[in-house]
Amino acid sequence: MALKITTDCINCDICEPECPNDAISYDQKGQKTYVINPDLCTECVGFYDEPTCDKVCPIDCIIKDEDRPETPEELLAKYKKIWQKD
Repeated sequence: MALKITTDCINCDICEPECPNDAISYDQKGQKTYVINPDLCTECVGFYDEPTCDKVCPIDCIIKDEDRPETPEELLAKYKKIWQKD
């Protein structure tokens, strides 16, 4: 499943450059925190063994988005679609 950033985010800017899919961006509307685009989040499947954004987050505010369940196979398919891999 895709990941999401909770409102506990302190805008430390550490997670954004870690995302290989550019799924993380600053939400200038609403909460003024970082957000993850679920259509681009593959939990780093295709790149790493585990999500790097979650690994570097100093306050552990990156969690699984229970509203967007995805299997590892679906995450791999999303990675292939994003990066146009066969």
